[in-house]
Amino acid sequence: MATKRVLIVDDSQTVREQVALALRQSGFEIVEAYDGVDGRDKVDDSIAMVLCDVNMPRMNGLELLEALKGDAKTAHLPIVMLTTEGNTKMIERARKAGAKGWIVKPFKAEMLVAAVTKLVATR
Repeated sequence: MATKRVLIVDDSQTVREQVALALRQSGFEIVEAYDGVDGRDKVDDSIAMVLCDVNMPRMNGLELLEALKGDAKTAHLPIVMLTTEGNTKMIERARKAGAKGWIVKPFKAEMLVAAVTKLVATR
């Protein structure tokens, strides 16, 4: 099986490193982006899924989600929001836009890995 590449989009380098460490230990290849604009620019055919923060400069995670889901080339990508936000309006907006899940930080590494493994396996 080919290595599955996961794009982590978060303005916190610490969070990107924590997520990357958990996923690399489970055999995933990681691509990192520091905000929504950078994330949008790094999505290509090699990306199997996206983990995305909500609150970021330039383009927030909900805007990135809507941009990727609105583009025929990237609409198929599973996207999970990984955020400190628990706002029900934001969660509903993400669900309606096509997010596959909403994980609140701080996260449990094993739960994150299980969710990513499940979503990538369906691709």
